[in-house]
Amino acid sequence: MQRPTRYGDEVVTLDRVAREAGVSPSTVSRILNGTARVSEAKRDAVEQAIRRLNYQPNAVARGLASGRTLSIGVLAPDIASPLYADALRAIEQSLADQGYWPLFVSRQGDDRHEYAQLCQLASRQVDGVILLAGQVEDERLRDYALRTPICLIGRQLQAPNVQSVVADISAGASMAVQHLLDLGHRRIAYIGPAGDSPEAQACLHGYQQTLRQAGLEFDRRLVLGAEGQGAGGMLAMQRLLDSRLDFSAVFAGDDQLALGAQLALRRRNLRIPDEMSLVGFGDLPVAPYTTPPLTTVRLPGHELGSLAAKAIVRLIDGETPRLEVPPLQLVIRESTRRLRR
Repeated sequence: MQRPTRYGDEVVTLDRVAREAGVSPSTVSRILNGTARVSEAKRDAVEQAIRRLNYQPNAVARGLASGRTLSIGVLAPDIASPLYADALRAIEQSLADQGYWPLFVSRQGDDRHEYAQLCQLASRQVDGVILLAGQVEDERLRDYALRTPICLIGRQLQAPNVQSVVADISAGASMAVQHLLDLGHRRIAYIGPAGDSPEAQACLHGYQQTLRQAGLEFDRRLVLGAEGQGAGGMLAMQRLLDSRLDFSAVFAGDDQLALGAQLALRRRNLRIPDEMSLVGFGDLPVAPYTTPPLTTVRLPGHELGSLAAKAIVRLIDGETPRLEVPPLQLVIRESTRRLRR
């Protein structure tokens, strides 16, 4: 329980702040809630009184007054993964700016376990949920949203109380493959995340579609799914090399897979990009500092997280958010070069 704020020997209450600022308690309350339409002079007086008295608003009391807990559940595949770090940081900051507090949970197990985690968040009376790359069936999410608004990152779903924030993963994959085609590569292998998540399917679709548009035959032998992030990328790259199939470039469906593939190539004494070009996806903070620096597709994780946080609060307020998701960008570094043979 939050302890009362003290100014000397006096317990500082909202009424005390109002007296200090020379305004009514309701004015102070509206300013704290962001709903007040008052003059700048009154707002400044209240803010100065809050700082002078070191007043700490009671979030629980404010939530009870509005019928809300002012908390948002955030369910991610792995909150420790660098793939989601930017988005999670942006969610935390944007929710704080709007007066909300996130409850972060890592997804565990299959879709049934994930749905159980969503139900646990609802039992804690969160006002809404942000779900990153979820696996729960659409129908279950529709039913869940009837009770608790939900914002989905990386997944498209149209339903009441549901908002989707989706980057065009397929277009990003197409950029990566087209870059390799422009460099003269025609035999391009693909190492993608294992499973049938929407992101994995979109990435594979962009790879296949771009090859076909270039008039190239799709060779399924050059496509491998990888588990375990970096370790999975390394093992998949080893399998491709052991197959002795002809290819001069690799597109990895995320940067961690690309880093694993990079290690496997180095252990086989294959020089990047002289003997093999490599493109990743995501633009992790480490990407510019690998050997060589990794060409990759930048995923706007921070922007996606900020959009999701704003969208869920608008859903809670009964509004329909209008979102403009920024496009992905190809970042060309030193792991790709024109085919010489």
